Amino acid sequence: MRYHIKNGLVIDPANKIEKVQDIVISGGKIEDIGQALNCKADETIDAKGLIVAPGLIDMHAHLREPGREDEETVATGTRAALRGGYTSIVSMPNTEPAMDDADKVEALKAIIKKDARCTVHIAGAITDGRHGKRLTDFAKLKDAAVVALSDDGACVESEDLMDKALQEAKRCSLLVIEHCEDTALAAGGVINKGFISTKMGLRGMAREAEFEMVKRDIGLAKKNGSRIHIAHVSCAESVEVIRKAKKEGVAVTAEVAPHHFSLSEDCCVTYDTNTKMNPPLRSSADIEALKEALADGTIDLIATDHAPHTDSEKDVEFDFAPFGIIGLETALSLAVVELVSSKVLSWPELISKMSANPARILGISGGCLTKGSPADIVIIDPAKEYIYSRDSIESRSKNSPFIDWKLKAKTVHLFLGGEMVMKDGLLAPRDS
Repeated sequence: MRYHIKNGLVIDPANKIEKVQDIVISGGKIEDIGQALNCKADETIDAKGLIVAPGLIDMHAHLREPGREDEETVATGTRAALRGGYTSIVSMPNTEPAMDDADKVEALKAIIKKDARCTVHIAGAITDGRHGKRLTDFAKLKDAAVVALSDDGACVESEDLMDKALQEAKRCSLLVIEHCEDTALAAGGVINKGFISTKMGLRGMAREAEFEMVKRDIGLAKKNGSRIHIAHVSCAESVEVIRKAKKEGVAVTAEVAPHHFSLSEDCCVTYDTNTKMNPPLRSSADIEALKEALADGTIDLIATDHAPHTDSEKDVEFDFAPFGIIGLETALSLAVVELVSSKVLSWPELISKMSANPARILGISGGCLTKGSPADIVIIDPAKEYIYSRDSIESRSKNSPFIDWKLKAKTVHLFLGGEMVMKDGLLAPRDS
């Protein structure tokens, strides 16, 4: 199929483009891009008033398969990704069993090949079973095509082991994505430690549990000349540590999840377990610090930390509920509402943080609309308002505090490798 997308506002930060242009898609690639292109096409899309951008890339999603298919599967998770405008995602390794050796990675790749609706990259585990005791074989994981290493959901708490991990990852040219949490300082907390936790009678999680580990890991990366990526930054102190390290030339990058710049700890007072995250929701001052860090480039990208859980898992007392919420279908809209509408970020800056920067940091294809590149393209209606309803959710799990929120900006068309996988807001059938 040959497609002609015309009259759209093309935003391609990687190529410094922000203007009304046409794009021609043929043979799975971008055949041409320019103003008022004259061509014959099988289908023409008039994108007037819409934004045409590189497909979004999420470098932090939990697909749960294998092991917890009751929460999510590759099939359902990637449908959710398409709904949110994502053409590529990274599956984190805290599956059951964990992605800690090449054979398990190959088994997951077979599932992805059979069931995935978008491109799925795999992150391998840093330690066996993600138990923080012994390093996995990074070289073999690299040969199996993992794009990064992480024990996400758990921190590598041994300083000596993390030091060795960064050295080995550098040797294998692999990115380490670190979940920074000192469990001794976290002390079994379930929400941010402070007035709200005291008022609610819940054990608080100290901020130091995050930022002291951020400080340690960045120090190790600096010592080894290694790259490190800090996952789901949530507090102002972590931001300052990262900002300082970047000024010193440390190869550190960082992400923030939409819930951390959209919700504060005040939301927890209802005891809604869909406000229980790790790291926890923080204060309004922390939200402002995160937004400032997005604006000045201290935080490089927005990642969903999509974490599905069943209703029965979440429908328990706050103390006993698992951490995390789904996020693939709401990330773009929340970012537009909280960041673009309030002029924290421009549209090109947002697309950078949700597409170009993840591609660059991971070293994967995508994140640009270069002529000849694979046609992974999202077309967004920036003014479209809608109610995020439970019935509309593609994810197998429905654990979101944003259900029934009025949101803005929605994916209307989506191309993956030149194939139209969403048209007029409707996902194409699997066999189309």
